Amino acid sequence: MADANNYRWLGFTPVSNPSDWTIKGSEVSDGTLRAFGILLAIFQAGNPGSPVSLVGLEEPESNLHPAAAGVLLDALLEASRSVPIIASTHSADLLDRKGLPENALLAVALADGETVIGPVSKEGKSILRQRLYTAGDLLRNDHLTPSVTGAST
Repeated sequence: MADANNYRWLGFTPVSNPSDWTIKGSEVSDGTLRAFGILLAIFQAGNPGSPVSLVGLEEPESNLHPAAAGVLLDALLEASRSVPIIASTHSADLLDRKGLPENALLAVALADGETVIGPVSKEGKSILRQRLYTAGDLLRNDHLTPSVTGAST
């Protein structure tokens, strides 16, 4: 959309009857705009002819209400069927989903001054498989750690 000064801005209008109302992007929360941008990024990648072959996201849950983090995680998992998605997070709320596929997670740790990234440890995988705790619970308790084998720096 553009105004009289030819400034471009984001606007939202209802599909059913566009004359009902319009919301300017400046009237929408930062979290909503950020989530909208993330959804556009992850789902446009799955369209035929899309040049996107990988989507990388830094803390996708930023500025979101914690209750919305689970919905965002579901969207990330769904979109990852079409395009690889790499998302880094410090948010246990984002990972609070029982049944989160263990192959969707990599754990990170600092060991002897080096960053170690790898599959979740055997103990962590066992806890997740038995659904004793969520990955978010493991992160909160500092038990979401990489396996020693298969880890890289």
